[in-house]
Amino acid sequence: MDSSLNREKPVVRLRAFRAIDDPETCALFVEGHMHVLTNFGIQKITSAKNEWLHNPAAFVLIVESLDRKKVYGGVRIHVAGGSEPLPIEQATGHMDPHIYELVRKYALQGTGEGCGLWNSREIAGYGIGSIFLTRAGLAVAPQIGIKSLFALCAPYTVKLSETIGYRIEKRVGNDGTFYYPKLDLIATTMIYEDLENLSTASEEDRNAVMELRANPNVVRTEVLRKKEIEIHYDINIPKLDQWSLADTIANSQKPRASTRPEDTNLNLL
Repeated sequence: MDSSLNREKPVVRLRAFRAIDDPETCALFVEGHMHVLTNFGIQKITSAKNEWLHNPAAFVLIVESLDRKKVYGGVRIHVAGGSEPLPIEQATGHMDPHIYELVRKYALQGTGEGCGLWNSREIAGYGIGSIFLTRAGLAVAPQIGIKSLFALCAPYTVKLSETIGYRIEKRVGNDGTFYYPKLDLIATTMIYEDLENLSTASEEDRNAVMELRANPNVVRTEVLRKKEIEIHYDINIPKLDQWSLADTIANSQKPRASTRPEDTNLNLL
């Protein structure tokens, strides 16, 4: 199969892996994400450092063509205690240092952040960026071992995030909100506290995530607003024998130097 999409019913793969294990696909992720950000008029991000590429605690979920030559969207999960602070710490810590204490508290049981969510125009309207990548991220959480998940959400994703189980975290910022990535834009801090049972999710989302956990390698026809997309799920994360959540948790409790916001990437969910 070539990299072109069937607009009537696209066929794609949704795959999960650790960033350091697949640098070639990560490069495609970065290229696609930067292109989307540029289309939104966020120019300065194109020179960002993308240190997550070398972070052993960064996991990636991508939507790609079956021949793996084209990436149509993606999202990342960063686990607290990796080689860099969580993106939410980098983005908001200079505005409210309480975020560091909050992350450290949840990191004791294993926490992370869903970030860098994007999809290309080619696949817009099929639910990749709004639903299916987010569900897949929740589905792989038990493999990684984390118990909770932070997110920094753009205004148009807050309600969707609440439906899938996130709740607004009001202990930081202005009742959870920050001006980010610039003064005329608002981002909302959110947290998912029950990744194991998904008790705060809608019944539809909870059932969908649980089905993916039971069958992580499955082909499904997903439907959103009468649009169909065939997704080949491949979300068993490889090489997890080389992953240690315990070591990552231990590292999360060490003091860290603050990061200047201009050195960070844009990482909204």
